[in-house]
Amino acid sequence: MLLALGVVKVGTVTQLRQLVLPGTADVQTVRNACKDLRDAGLVESVGKTTGTGLSGRSVSEQLWNLTPAGLATAAAELERPPGEMGGTAREAARAGAAHAVKVTDTIDAFLQSPPEPTKPVVRRTIPHTDGPTRPLTGRPPGLGTLHGWHTEVALPVTGTFTAPGRGSLRADAVLNAPEEGLPVLFVEVDNGTEPPATVADKIARYRRFFQRTIKDHTGQPVSLWSTVWQVSGREGLPPVVFVFTKQVGPKAMQARIHEVARLSSEHWQGSWHASHYTPNGEDSDGYRDYEDTVPVLATTLSQLQQHGPCGAIWWRFGHGTAESLTDALHNPDDRSAFFRREEQRREVRRATEEKRVRREEKREKRREASKWSCPTCEDDVYPDDAPDLVRGDECPRCRAQRERVAAERAEAEAEWERERRGNGLFGWLRG
Repeated sequence: MLLALGVVKVGTVTQLRQLVLPGTADVQTVRNACKDLRDAGLVESVGKTTGTGLSGRSVSEQLWNLTPAGLATAAAELERPPGEMGGTAREAARAGAAHAVKVTDTIDAFLQSPPEPTKPVVRRTIPHTDGPTRPLTGRPPGLGTLHGWHTEVALPVTGTFTAPGRGSLRADAVLNAPEEGLPVLFVEVDNGTEPPATVADKIARYRRFFQRTIKDHTGQPVSLWSTVWQVSGREGLPPVVFVFTKQVGPKAMQARIHEVARLSSEHWQGSWHASHYTPNGEDSDGYRDYEDTVPVLATTLSQLQQHGPCGAIWWRFGHGTAESLTDALHNPDDRSAFFRREEQRREVRRATEEKRVRREEKREKRREASKWSCPTCEDDVYPDDAPDLVRGDECPRCRAQRERVAAERAEAEAEWERERRGNGLFGWLRG
């Protein structure tokens, strides 16, 4: 319980059960644990939240949060410096913690903690038998662990992490799960209380934070965020994930998401670079440069709870359809994808050229096999040198020479005949 509250800061016993003990028969085990921790001065309940129960009726539940002593104990449990723990969330719990409760629901929907089978506790008055365990309802695959989550994380556009300056923001939650093959995910939980322009402005401030650099020990500039979180090696800045929690119709939700995307397009869209070389007959191509842009993904809390983070529930700003998290994080039109397409085109051109060369070689072999020697000059003669050649004929050059000599002789004889006729009787006599 301390570990869970150290991460989410505030939650109901129902939420805490989902996070760490989803296999228990009911919430009483978690409630008893919270009471024990309260007696030890580590947690408290100073507020309530109202939600909808399984029957559809309004249900009020106590909110539990850490005391200062509990926060310090949770820091040791999580092996984190106390400065990274944030506050106790006492005031948020007192006010009903409407937003914090949705953040807790979001983290639970990401984790999808699998229910562990349990058996009844052995009682003195009830004989225990080794019967089958209670059947459990399965949950979709989740991602990460509680240890990988941080909430209310300061992201200083100016100032420091401990003293953020003007224009800075706080991420609702941050998931660090490199073991899942994921980059660090910055999660924003949207309850629908802010206009789209305000939500879009968060993306702009995220980008400014990610762009901020400091000097490393060698004097070289490095991204400030990379001094805290691991760099994944993927193109672009770290992704920002929006989870929309307000229960509205699909059209209204899509309209809100599209409006946020439209207002923030300069921060996620990337710049288009056309290819300078386009072979004849091929469509023009190019790529988008995402090096300085923020990948933005969106989904709803209900979709995340129903299908889990691995389901095809993510709409990446700029993509055309809902995708899995892996596909949504992929850039199908980035520089590396363009280079892959270029290599594929080069392979096609190489294969085409190799086929042409093989055809030429076969044609040349057939041509060499059909040649003969010219009976006059003994040069090679090929059937395709002239359309009327038959095997054994002279080469076109010799035949042309012979025909030219014959033509010249005929012309000379004709000229002589004309001259003789022109001289009259004496010419005939001389002839």
